[in-house]
Amino acid sequence: MNNMERIKLETKGIQLTDDELIIYLQENGLEPQSQYQASNPESQKAVYTTTLSILESLANNPENYKNIKLDDLSISQFSENIQKRIYHLTRKIRAMKTESRNTDTFMLYL
Repeated sequence: MNNMERIKLETKGIQLTDDELIIYLQENGLEPQSQYQASNPESQKAVYTTTLSILESLANNPENYKNIKLDDLSISQFSENIQKRIYHLTRKIRAMKTESRNTDTFMLYL
């Protein structure tokens, strides 16, 4: 599995072109066609950081905040849900061990 496929796996349901994904990957130090290294903490952190960048961009789109009503189903808490996902992903990234920060402590407060 390459880095592009890994990001697509992490962001299922988010429609982005391959060119957009390549930009996100390169901004976070990943080459799209390079092999994803699941055992490398730096690679994992870069994938999660790329996913975070994508979610933050998605959260900046005001079109996503409209209420959608289909029959008796209402989708209206996009803002809350994406902010929760961003928060949890940020905490996960900060808690990860990396080569540059090889300690068992992490930032408890954001």
